[in-house]
Amino acid sequence: MKKLFSFLIFAFLLFTFEFSNAQNVGIGTNTPDASAQLDVTSTSRGLLPPRMTCAQRNAIVNPAAGLIIYCTDCASGEMQCYNGTNWMNMIIGIGSNAAANLPSFTTSCGQTWTTQNLSVSRYRNGDVIPQVTDATQWQNLTTGAWCWYNNDSATYAATYGRLYNWYAVNDSRGLAPIGWHVPTDAEWNKLVKCIDPSADTVCQNCTQSATAGGAMKEAGTSHWLSPNTGATNSSGFAGLPGGTRVTNGTFYYVGNDGIWWSSTEGSTTYVWNRYLNYNGADVGRLSNYKTYGFSVRLVRD
Repeated sequence: MKKLFSFLIFAFLLFTFEFSNAQNVGIGTNTPDASAQLDVTSTSRGLLPPRMTCAQRNAIVNPAAGLIIYCTDCASGEMQCYNGTNWMNMIIGIGSNAAANLPSFTTSCGQTWTTQNLSVSRYRNGDVIPQVTDATQWQNLTTGAWCWYNNDSATYAATYGRLYNWYAVNDSRGLAPIGWHVPTDAEWNKLVKCIDPSADTVCQNCTQSATAGGAMKEAGTSHWLSPNTGATNSSGFAGLPGGTRVTNGTFYYVGNDGIWWSSTEGSTTYVWNRYLNYNGADVGRLSNYKTYGFSVRLVRD
């Protein structure tokens, strides 16, 4: 009897398998649409795809074209599909990365800035940005790269984010996630002028304001060296002294200086940036070589 029952169960499962392979399948309906291999019908429940973080998504080995996931920390959460080359936001185009949720503040002049330094290792389209630790390789770069200060992620990564050369900032694949961009020189000028209406936005390689820097620095000396002159963070910018990597690949000034790229070239060799220092309340508008490694902040589109 048991053998007969087992045979009947096996025969039923075999029939069901063969039928489902010959027909399209309906869930919640006995009449699935003829154009669909799988037709899920409901008026009270939805279809739930695999949910994962951006890092988990990027760890999928050889994703198949057409693979669908829900990225939990991409922007405010995104349905994404792999097109064989990139992860695509199924609504608005190329899928963003987790940096879209960086904390931000809005100035009285209407700009929205991130309050943390950028720390992404992939371009907006998902391509990897190379990490370059070797000093000689760094100074000869003409393409995008990043590094940790002093090549020491354990000490500096969580607080200061990554340092990028300008080639990464300028890469057409996009350093910033969807909805954000690296500020232009004019946008930096607008921020400084908003904090200090008397700021000089015309001078070059100069002090733009004697007070705006203090309003842009994180207060106290937990990260900035003493005396951290004039630091109040009254602007909300919360600038930190992430230091720099200079052209020859050497690291300097963590604790002393915070330096951030703009997206605006001053010449074929130099790019405009903004500079804060522990020993003053000023903010400087400087130009530096594209091979320098600086911090990056973002402005909302």
